[in-house]
Amino acid sequence: MKVGAWALAALVLVVPQARAQDGAIDSGNTAWMLVSTALVILMTVPGLVLFYGGLVRKKNVLATFVQCFATCALVSVVWMIAGYSLAFSPGNAFVGGFGALFLGGMEIGSTVGTIPESVFMTFQMAFAVIAPALITGAYADRMKFSAMLVFNAAWVLLVYTPVCHWVWGGGFLGSEGVLDYAGGTVVHINAGVAGLVAALVIGKRLRYGSEHFPPHSLAFSVVGAALLWFGWFGFNAGSALAADGRAGMALAVTQIAAAGATLSWMAVEWILRGKPSGLGLISGAVGGLVAITPAAGFVGPASGLAIGLIAGVACYWGANALKRQFNYDDSLDAFGIHGVGGIVGALLTGVFASASIGGVPGLIEGNAGQVLTQLWGTLATIAYCAAVTWIILFAIRKTIGLRVDEKTETVGLDIALHGQRAYEM
Repeated sequence: MKVGAWALAALVLVVPQARAQDGAIDSGNTAWMLVSTALVILMTVPGLVLFYGGLVRKKNVLATFVQCFATCALVSVVWMIAGYSLAFSPGNAFVGGFGALFLGGMEIGSTVGTIPESVFMTFQMAFAVIAPALITGAYADRMKFSAMLVFNAAWVLLVYTPVCHWVWGGGFLGSEGVLDYAGGTVVHINAGVAGLVAALVIGKRLRYGSEHFPPHSLAFSVVGAALLWFGWFGFNAGSALAADGRAGMALAVTQIAAAGATLSWMAVEWILRGKPSGLGLISGAVGGLVAITPAAGFVGPASGLAIGLIAGVACYWGANALKRQFNYDDSLDAFGIHGVGGIVGALLTGVFASASIGGVPGLIEGNAGQVLTQLWGTLATIAYCAAVTWIILFAIRKTIGLRVDEKTETVGLDIALHGQRAYEM
C-alpha cells in the first residue's frame, strides 16, 4: 500500500469524531472511560502535585502545590468555555469552530463513538489540564502566580487547543497521517517545548554561592511518580475510547515501556555516577511513560520494551548533559523528560508501528515514509509551540510582569505569594 493510503488509514484510526454522532451508548466502554478520565485527573492532582512538590526547596512547596491545583481548576473552565469547541468542533485544517462554546449542543444523548460526549469531553479536558501543569516544572521557584494563571489560560487556547485539533480534531497533521495515540505530540512535546521556552525567557533561579537546589522531599516525589504511573493507564489505554483488545495492548506496552526506561536510566546513572539514585529511577519511569504515549496503540510488547529502553537513556541525557551543555535552568526537567521523551517516542512510533495492531506499518514493516511523517508532525509542533509560547510570555512580561522580585524569590514563594507555608521554617 502506498504512503498516501496509509495516511488515510491513520486518519480513520487515530482521529476521534470531531463532534457528537448519533449512536448507541455502550455501557462497558462508558464505564471504562469514566475510570480512565478519573485516572488522568489523578495524574495532575495529586500525582503531579506530589511529584513536583517534592523536587522543589522547602520554601516553595506550597506554591508548587498551588500552581498545579489552580491550573486544574482554571483549565477545566477554559476548556468548557472555548477549548473543547476550538479543538473538536468542525472548523478548518488549523483550528476548530465555535459550535460548542460553553458546551452548547452537548446533550445527555450526545455520543462520540459508543460513549457519551460528556465523557469524551471530560477525558480530553483531563489531557488539557495536565499539559500546562507539566510546564510549571520548567519555571518552578520564580514565576509570579498571576503571570502563571494568565500564561496557562492563554497557552491552552492559543497553543494546546490548535495542536490538539491538528492531530485529533480533524486538522492537517491527522489528515497527513501523523500518529499520536495518546498525546506524545499534543501533550508532551507541546509542554516540553513550552517549558524550555519559558525557562529561557524567565531566566535562571537566583543562586547563592554553591547552592544547587536539592529536592526537599524525594518521598513526596516517589509517591507522585507512582500515582503518575498508575494514572497513565487511563491516559494510554483510555485513548482507545473503548474497553477492547487495543486498549489492553496499550495498557501492556505502557507498563513494559515504563519498566524498561526505569532500568535503562538506572543502568546509565549507575555506570556514570557510581550509584542508582531514587530520583533517577522515578525520572526514568516518567520518561518511559512519556515516550510510549504516542505509540501505545500502534506497537506490540517487544517494541514497547525497545522504546522504553531507548527513552530512559535519551531522557537521562536530556535532563543532564543537554541542560549543562546549553546552560539553561529547566528547574524540574520539563523539557529534559517530557520534551525529549515526547520527541523520541513520536519518532520511534514511526519505526515500530505495526499494521496488525494499529492498522499502520512503520519502518520495520517496510513503511519508511512513516518516520518522515512523524518527523514532520514533531517539527511543526515544535515550531508553532515555541513561537506562540514566546509571544505569550513576552506579552505578559511587558504587562503584568513574569518573574517575582529578588526579595520574594529569596524568602520563598509560599509565604511571599500565598501568606502560608507548607512547613514551619
